[in-house]
Amino acid sequence: MTLKVYRYGSKVLREKATPVAVVDDGLRSLADDMIETMHAAGGVGLAAEQVGRKERMCVIDIPAGCDRPEDEAFNAPIPMPLKLFNPEIVAREGSQRDKEGCLSFPGVGGSITRAAQVVCQYLDADNRPQMITARGYLARALQHEIDHLDGILYVDHMSAVERLAFASKLKKLSKANGGVR
Repeated sequence: MTLKVYRYGSKVLREKATPVAVVDDGLRSLADDMIETMHAAGGVGLAAEQVGRKERMCVIDIPAGCDRPEDEAFNAPIPMPLKLFNPEIVAREGSQRDKEGCLSFPGVGGSITRAAQVVCQYLDADNRPQMITARGYLARALQHEIDHLDGILYVDHMSAVERLAFASKLKKLSKANGGVR
């Protein structure tokens, strides 16, 4: 089932997610619906807050061929799509700067600096603890979605100049969606 994606200005995007006690059938079903929603919208990641939920969970599906070959090879053992419950970044290394977008910010995209490599721990859909090390685009997606779970939006990472360039679009989006920045 395709879910509504909340946009910039919606209060839920600034709220911190609540940890999941146990991954049950309801949460597994929600993760499947989030993947369907993400694919329908042409995204590569989606956090629960973006569909109006408060559980600390997100989904990510990086298509083959959209990263540098060396990063894609490094990330190859990580099965897609990812369903992450209670994800946390436990280590960061290096730096990368690239364009980023977000389903909650249609028409807004800017260059963001993030860690080049991250280690992420999480529960999988079977309640098993997992730990992955990711580089490149997947590392960027993990940081972006986990930021969502902490009420941090990618525009918060933009430089003042970039935010100014998108000021009118951000103001219109915020006003149309409840006015919370």
